[in-house]
Amino acid sequence: MAAGGWTFLTNHAHVLLVVRRDPHARLQDISAAVGITERAVQLILGDLESAGYVRRTRVGRRNEYLVLGGPLRHPLDQGQAVEDVLDALDDSPG
Repeated sequence: MAAGGWTFLTNHAHVLLVVRRDPHARLQDISAAVGITERAVQLILGDLESAGYVRRTRVGRRNEYLVLGGPLRHPLDQGQAVEDVLDALDDSPG
């Protein structure tokens, strides 16, 4: 974590970035990447799924996550889309 104990992006944003980069990521993998517990990841994915930002599909014994996007929720962010933020932050090739 950054000095001072805070970061600019929320854990929700970090989880979205991880599953966008790796739709087959396990809770354990997401947890390690974001630096939060598996239970916190589970709750965040539930939030994101309930809000329509992520779709979870069962594939065998694992889950696959699809980031659906949509508008940002805060009034200051009106007119901005989740996809735009993720595109700006995503440094993965492709």
